[in-house]
Formats: sequence, C-alpha cells, structure tokens
Amino acid sequence: MASTASSRAVAGGCSTSAITTATVSGSHVLTINGYSESRAYGVGSSIASSKFLVAGHSWFLRCYPVGWNEETSDRICFFLVHDGRSSVRAQLKFSLLDLEGNQVHSAKSFCPVAFHGYRCFWFCFIKREDFENSNYLRDNSFRVVYDITVINGFYKEGTMMFVDTVPPSDLHKDLGRLLASGKGVDVKLKVRDKLFLAHKNVLAARSSVFMAELFGPLKEGEADSVEIHDMEPVVFKAMLDFIYTDNVPEVRTGEEIAMAQHLLVAADRYDLKRLKMICEHNLCSRITKKTAATTLVLAEQHGCNGLKKACFAFLSSLGSLKAVMDTQGYDHLRSSCPSLHDELVAKFDVSKRNKIRSFLCFSVK
Repeated sequence: MASTASSRAVAGGCSTSAITTATVSGSHVLTINGYSESRAYGVGSSIASSKFLVAGHSWFLRCYPVGWNEETSDRICFFLVHDGRSSVRAQLKFSLLDLEGNQVHSAKSFCPVAFHGYRCFWFCFIKREDFENSNYLRDNSFRVVYDITVINGFYKEGTMMFVDTVPPSDLHKDLGRLLASGKGVDVKLKVRDKLFLAHKNVLAARSSVFMAELFGPLKEGEADSVEIHDMEPVVFKAMLDFIYTDNVPEVRTGEEIAMAQHLLVAADRYDLKRLKMICEHNLCSRITKKTAATTLVLAEQHGCNGLKKACFAFLSSLGSLKAVMDTQGYDHLRSSCPSLHDELVAKFDVSKRNKIRSFLCFSVK
C-alpha cells in the first residue's frame, strides 16, 4: 500500500503537513466448470475458489448455484470471504464475464464493506432462469470476476479536511468486553459443574430459544438461573463467546473437528443459524475416513443438507467406503440411522452394492 508524507513552513511560523495513502485494487476471476452438476447438490450447497491475495489480505469466493437458503433458491448467490484475523474496508464489484472478457451484469456494494477477521459479503446475484437462458453460460461453464478496492482516508493539505470511511463497528468487541467484565449480569447458566454469568437481553436477542426460556410464558420464576443439560462446558463457553462476539474462538490443534461437531449441535439447539452454517462449512472441508460416518449421521440429524451431500461425495468411491467401514462411526451409522445407511448404499451401482453387502457379512463373521 503506497503512502507519502510531506511538510513545509509557512509565514508566521506555522507549518502544515500532509499524508496521502493510495487505495489498493485487485481482481480475481473464477471459472466455474460443470455448472449443471453443481446444481444437483441443492439449496445451501456451495463450491469455493482457491485463496487469493489483494492488498495483503487473503480472500476466496464461494458460489451457491441453487441459493444459500430457501429464500434465495431461485438465484445464484456468491460470497466473498475475507480469510484472516485483521480488519479491512473495501469497495466491491461483482460481474459476469462474456466471451470476450467484458464485464456484464454487474453488481456492487453501495458503500465500503467492513471485514473484521473471518467475514463474508454476499451478492444474491442473478435469477437462475435468466442466467441459464443467457449467453454467459457456454459449454456448461461460466466466468465471474470480483473487483476489490481497499479504501483508506487522507488529510488534504491546506484544508485540513479528513476524508475517511465510517469506522468499522466495535460492537462485537464491546459485547465481548462486557461478558468478560461480568458487569450487569443477571442470569446464571449452569453447565455440569461450571457456572457462567451472562445478560438475559443479549442471550434473548441472539437466540429464539433463550428468548422463550428467559422471557416466554413457560419461563420458570424470574428465570435468573438456567441449567444446561447434555452439553460440555467448553462447548457452551465457545457458543456463549459467539453469541456476544459473533466470532468462533480458536481451539487447540487436533480438536477442530470435534469442536465443530459439538458446536453445530449446540447451534441447532439454540437456533443460532450463522454459527450452524459456519460449523457446517468447517466440517465440509474436514471430512476424513475416521469422521465421515459420524459427520454424515450428524448432518442427517440436524438438517445439514450441504454437509450430508459432502459426506456422500466423499464416500462415493468404494475404496473410501471400505476404509470407513472399519471405524466405530460406521457401526454407529448402521445402528442409529439404518435408512441413511440404505440411502448411502443405494448411491452405488448393483455390483458395488453386492460387494458392500459381502464385506459387511464378512465383517460380522
């Protein structure tokens, strides 16, 4: 990022100075092949680009060919994700590219967008019917481009006029400090042998379940004490931090998958849709032979269609499935969700199904 500084003396012993910081712009072109196949995954399923750098910040694009929820299921949606812990403000423009590389059908942010840490900005971009009837889609592929301009303010020499964007919101930091301070807390939350103190209004504003428990007609007494069952304290602490700060806290290396699984269950239980989506995305990129079966069961039980399809895709090869069959998670899948197991097996052709059944019979013996 380029910047310059200068100063000079003027009459009367006064001096002036100026600092000018240039904006930094960059673009990323994403080619999406196999568009019709990507549609088959359904609402809420996405495909992502590789990471790229603009102005020293890491970004990536995520495309939802059938919308990211039911309300946007008739459109193609795109997310720009800032993949980092620093803060940045940027003006954004998103466009389809025609055959000659010209930007067509563009959309842009009306004002600079603030990204704090891992954040995304999305365009509910184009109706799928209009897109599929256009000439942007050729040979089952198309191209899009994101233009990103990082914006900085400056002092203009002589006028002393400060030009800058509105400062980024510190609300998440303020609420995080409020939780840490313990000031004004009015509800106790007991999780096994741990006690957490919080604020009723914050919990209720973020979670419809807490709203019902703390202010609904079925609340117990003054509802100044709530006991949380079937959840580990470390998981509840992570969920509580998210409620106040909208950030998922870091976990120790090697515990990312387990925490994402437990947090997904907690998010679904307390109607924290964004946290649930974050956990689902994290698990989609961390499917392994050891976790595929348990993650598939989790996706089925908590209505995570995108995660379920990602697990099916991982298990679609007979070799991967055989490796998973040796895990305890696979036994759990067969015993707890037999219909889901049948659905998985049905995705293979007849010869492979017979091999799977033979392998299962051999394992039982």
